[in-house]
Amino acid sequence: MRLSFELTEAQQGLLNALAQRLNVPADAIAAAALRDLLDRREAAFETAAAHVLEKNAELYKRLA
Repeated sequence: MRLSFELTEAQQGLLNALAQRLNVPADAIAAAALRDLLDRREAAFETAAAHVLEKNAELYKRLA
């Protein structure tokens, strides 16, 4: 999938500086940041869901 988005000049400058410092293309850094965000959200949801299921396990048994 291809995405297109706009950055402010300040954001573009920060991204370009980071890319230059790491010797990595700026678009690769942006893609990695998006993947990281998506992965963290999924992990956070799974952690929260596991907590709710564990906390309410007895209630779920009684309701079944």
